[in-house]
Amino acid sequence: MMDVDLNSWMLFRNAELAFGDTEIVTQRSLDKRHRYTYADFGARVRKLITVLDELGLPSGARVATMAWNSFEHLECYFAIPCSGRVLHTVNARLSFDDLVYIVNDAEDEAIFVPTDLIETALQLQAKCPALRTIVSFDGDLVVAADGVLSYEALLASAAPFESERAIPENSPLGICYTSGTTGKPKGVLATHRSTYLHALTVCAGNGPALSASECVLPIVPMFHVYAWGLPFGAIAAGSKIVFPTPSFDPRVVIDLINTEAVTKAAGVPTIWIAVLDELHRSGARLGPLRELLCGGSQPPSAMIRAYREEYGVGLLQAWGMTETSPIATTTRLPHALLDAPIESQIDYVSKAGVPVTGIFATLLDDEFEPVPRDGKTMGNIYVRGPWVLDSYIGGHGAESFEVNGWFRTGDVGVIHPSGVIELIDRTKDLIKSGGEWISSVALEGALMGHPKVLEAAVIAINDPKWQERPLATIVPKPGETMDLEEVHSYLLSLGFPKWQLPDRVELIDQVPRTSVGKFDKKVLRARFNTQI
Repeated sequence: MMDVDLNSWMLFRNAELAFGDTEIVTQRSLDKRHRYTYADFGARVRKLITVLDELGLPSGARVATMAWNSFEHLECYFAIPCSGRVLHTVNARLSFDDLVYIVNDAEDEAIFVPTDLIETALQLQAKCPALRTIVSFDGDLVVAADGVLSYEALLASAAPFESERAIPENSPLGICYTSGTTGKPKGVLATHRSTYLHALTVCAGNGPALSASECVLPIVPMFHVYAWGLPFGAIAAGSKIVFPTPSFDPRVVIDLINTEAVTKAAGVPTIWIAVLDELHRSGARLGPLRELLCGGSQPPSAMIRAYREEYGVGLLQAWGMTETSPIATTTRLPHALLDAPIESQIDYVSKAGVPVTGIFATLLDDEFEPVPRDGKTMGNIYVRGPWVLDSYIGGHGAESFEVNGWFRTGDVGVIHPSGVIELIDRTKDLIKSGGEWISSVALEGALMGHPKVLEAAVIAINDPKWQERPLATIVPKPGETMDLEEVHSYLLSLGFPKWQLPDRVELIDQVPRTSVGKFDKKVLRARFNTQI
């Protein structure tokens, strides 16, 4: 067989050769969309490769993007690694101190930003010695601030790179940093090979199943684990791509789905909860949409059911993290469940699912001994595979690699005899009450099924007798209210034992979010004086 390097060029070439007429659409504002074709995209990527060469960035240089979802960002996704440099997607919503730490730790030499982040980039440059070059995406205007280069002006004066650069498959392609919820953010360095193999999973049937027949709407930010790998998979498969505005608006999302014939849309559960609420309020429909791609946290069963029964839209949950590039498991329904009652199907989809081809998972106890796959015995989840990291940049987090050949995910769960993984909780979010564990995830999922509840997050509060007890924070739907007695009655009706019921209920206006849209429980713990 031919010995061909699996690199970013392997993902990019078909975009030019086979899918030139396919569209890429970016929602610029409520009344303005930019659209062009894969052929236009390919030509601009080749010009950007020339620009990177002319900027004097050496081979292997780390080049940051601190940007929203857009066609320009997508161009960087391919031009930077195809040029032999390393793409570093920076989360624009992090604190400035975290941004300084990350850019310095990665040793970024250049950064690409939209105009609204130029000032932040200039402030970073003053704090980051290696950061010499700032390039601004300037839309239709070829303008830039002092000391900032214009993206469009650079492309306008560049000749397209005509050939194909030879890049060994084990060369670094990109860097993502973890969220830093348990310490400083840690860098994960992906290779061309790992990214290519992950892209195959994005296109595979048990994965998001992107193809030339699909139109994908990635609401998940492109700075969040490469938007779950969807841009790489979409370009490789020839899918139409639609990018939303940076500010999430469920009305805009619904309009994009209908007017651009979106068939698959990707976002965290909080996104789909808000969209569902808007659908109920407005009476809108979801036209051609067939499937929600959901990750980040467990989606509520009631939400899954509503999309299925009211709009004919299925949900594919994927579990993973920055360290797994990120897809490790999915919940594609097995053939045996296709004719099963909807309750059985929803129960399956609401779990983490089974590992995708290439990923292996195991459960170990605290002494690193195997845990039975009986669907009852909890253990620490470890994974391995060709797109799972084997170390962090700088050697940080060595404790995550305490078992040779396996990465400790920080999640606790069970594995059923069928191989299905069910997450119980993140280690830091489990509630230890009287020597027994209570899953905040299970309580949250149940509470969000109550007809009066829009959102719910459960945290641990200190207890002098039991060590920790659950506190439920609830965002009621407009005009509704709930008390502790009503919460207890509802959870008991679902089969929760009395000792797992929350000791307190707090009604709040909104559950705080992390920079990528997940519930931020550390803010809730601080608010209710329950740091643990």
